[in-house]
Amino acid sequence: MLRFFLHYGIHFIVPILIGVFLIKENKVKATLILLAAILIDIDHLLADPIFDAFRCSINFHPLHSYWAIAFYTILLFYKKTRIFGIGLLIHILADLTDCYLIGVGIN
Repeated sequence: MLRFFLHYGIHFIVPILIGVFLIKENKVKATLILLAAILIDIDHLLADPIFDAFRCSINFHPLHSYWAIAFYTILLFYKKTRIFGIGLLIHILADLTDCYLIGVGIN
């Protein structure tokens, strides 16, 4: 249960908190963009099985690869793409946390 709440808390609660408390302009739009980062999970459709509760997404799925993460980091340096980059990296953080918890045996 801890893993579930941490994983989905980071996916959904953290973007909302950042959008509400840290974004100065267009809070609703920014929050929706941050939440939309969940869409990179579309790459799970390429895996067999599509969902495996004990699979680490990082560097397994194409949009969760180290190359993709480097690209998401580059997005932070440009004002027009910064919110997208933040959302995508929050998503990666959620998955990275999940990978760590799987590794230490917390379900």
